[in-house]
Amino acid sequence: MAARKKQAKVCMECHRFVDGESCVICGTSNLSDDWAGYLIIIDPEQSDIARKMNISLPGRYALKVR
Repeated sequence: MAARKKQAKVCMECHRFVDGESCVICGTSNLSDDWAGYLIIIDPEQSDIARKMNISLPGRYALKVR
């Protein structure tokens, strides 16, 4: 029998990937497992994508969250 893979959760407010039941950045528990596009921001001050997405902290983000 194959092991079931855990679905990654994403904060619907800031699009950050979350480990646990709430976002450590926003504090919200409004999470979704329906997302698309994986983005890693290393230096938000130098990133055009981070600026367009309003991201100010490095981390793992989803491009689209439903």
